[in-house]
Amino acid sequence: MAVISYSLGAAQEVTGSKHILEIDGRSFMIDCGAFQGKRSISDEKNRNFDFAPDKIESVILTHAHYDHCGLLPVLTKNGYGGNIYATPATRDLANIVMMDSARIQARDAEFLAKQAAKKGEKFTWKPLFSEKDCVKAADQIITLSYNRKMFIAPDVQLEFFDAGHILGSSLAYFTITGQRKNPLSGKVSGGMGTSKRRLWHRIFGISPDKNANAPAQEEEALKGAPSDEIRVLYTGDLGRKCKPIIRDPAVEFAAPDYIFMESTYGNRLHEPTSAAMEDLEKIVRRAVDQKGKIIIPSFAIERAQEILYYLHLLVDQKKIPQIPVYMDSPMAVNATGIFQLHQECYDAKTKEAFLEHHKNPFGWNSMQFIQSVEESKELNKKQGPMIIISADGMCEAGRILYHLANNINNPKNIILLVGYMSENTLGRRIRDGEKEVKILGDWYNVKAQVETINAFSAHADYQESLDWLNEIDTSRLKKIFLVHGEHDAQLFMKDFLNKNGYPNVEIVKYGESYELD
Repeated sequence: MAVISYSLGAAQEVTGSKHILEIDGRSFMIDCGAFQGKRSISDEKNRNFDFAPDKIESVILTHAHYDHCGLLPVLTKNGYGGNIYATPATRDLANIVMMDSARIQARDAEFLAKQAAKKGEKFTWKPLFSEKDCVKAADQIITLSYNRKMFIAPDVQLEFFDAGHILGSSLAYFTITGQRKNPLSGKVSGGMGTSKRRLWHRIFGISPDKNANAPAQEEEALKGAPSDEIRVLYTGDLGRKCKPIIRDPAVEFAAPDYIFMESTYGNRLHEPTSAAMEDLEKIVRRAVDQKGKIIIPSFAIERAQEILYYLHLLVDQKKIPQIPVYMDSPMAVNATGIFQLHQECYDAKTKEAFLEHHKNPFGWNSMQFIQSVEESKELNKKQGPMIIISADGMCEAGRILYHLANNINNPKNIILLVGYMSENTLGRRIRDGEKEVKILGDWYNVKAQVETINAFSAHADYQESLDWLNEIDTSRLKKIFLVHGEHDAQLFMKDFLNKNGYPNVEIVKYGESYELD
C-alpha cells in the first residue's frame, strides 16, 4: 500500500506539465500538457510522450493553457477512455486550445509537404493529433465547479479551488483515505478493498450495518478521520493577487500534507499589478507621438483578454486616445467569447466596472477582431498609430511572426513583451536584446524599440508564492515539491523558502519517484 508521485514533464523545466499521483498502483494524471519552446525540440518531446493510457484511472486538468492540456488528444488517441475532470470554464477553453492546435498542425503538414515536394525531398512528418481526436478528448471531460467535492475513486476525493491564474484555473486538492497506519492497531487499512462495508464507508463516511452502534474494529476506527487522510495539493499555475477580471488565488481550504508548487518565476519579482496600466499608458502615448505600431505577442487565453481590459479602462478614463486596436488571433477571438460567457469567474471589481453598467469589458468602438488571413495581411499595409495583439506568445508560431517580420526593422514601432519567454525561443532572443533575429527563415535587424511589462504576468513570483503559503493553513504541511520551473529559478526559490520558514522543500527531478505517507 503506497502513495507516490512523479513527473513526466515540467520537472526542472517550464511547460509540458504532466504529473502522476499513484495510489496502490492506480495512476491519476494531473495535467497532460504539451512542451513549448523551440519548434524542433518541442515536436520531439511531444512526439515521445508514450505513457500507457490503460494505467491511468483519471485525468485532472488544472487549467486550459496548452502546456497543461495540449496532449490530451494524444492520450485519448492512444486509447485512454476514462474521465478528465476540469472546471466548466477550463473545459470550454481547453476545447478551443486543442482544436486550434490540431488545425495549425494540419496546415503546417500541408505547407511543409508542398515545400518538400518543390525540393524533391521526402516528407514524413505528421500531426500529433487531429480535430477528431480533440472531439474525443472534449467528450471525456467531466466538469466540477469550485468548492464542490467529488469522489473520483472510492478512496480519492477531488476538490477544485480557484488558482487565480486564468479563467477557470484551479488548485487540485486530493484527499486520500485508507493509507495510514492506525495508531491503535499499527495496521494499514489500505487500498480499495472488496468489502461492501469498507466501500460504503469510504464513499459516505457511515456504516450500512444494521448494528451501527456496535464497537468498531481497531483497524476501522479511524477510517475517514483526519489522521487517516493524506492530503495532496497541486497548484497547477498559481496566480497573483489583484489581477484584473478573475479572483485572487484561494486560501480557504483544509491544511494539506504535501504541496506540488509551480516555480516559473522562482527567482524573479514582478512589478506591482498597478504598474501595468501606468506602463501601458506611457507606451501607447509614445506610439501615438511617433505614429508607430505596437506589436504585442500574446497568448490567446488570459493575457490577450487582460490587455484588452486594460486598454478599455485607459480609453474610458481618457488616459489614452482612441486608436485602432486589432486582436489578430482566431483562437483569442474565440477565447474572448468564452470569457464573456463565464461571468461566474469574475472578481467583484470587474462586475462593478463593466457588467453593472452593461458594458463588454473586452470590446469598444476602436477595437476590432481579425479572423481571416487576408484581413491579417492588410494590417501590415496600414499606417500607425495602432496596436496589434497576436499569438503565439513566445513568437514561435502563428500570425505574430508575420507582424514581427513586417515591423521589427522600423524604429518608430514598439515590440511590447508581456509574458514569459522560454529558453531558445524567438521571444526570448528579442527580450534579451539580440540585434539580429531569424524570422520565417530570413534574418532581420531589430530596429524597433523593445519594451517589457512584467506586471502582466499571470504567475506568482517568489515573494507572492511565499505570501500565499503564509496565508493558507500549513499546520500539517510535511513537504513542498517544486515543479514547472527552470533549474536556476527552482534553486533560488528553494533557498528562499528554506530561509522563510519552510525547511522541507524538494525540487522534483524527471525520472524520480517520491513517496507520500
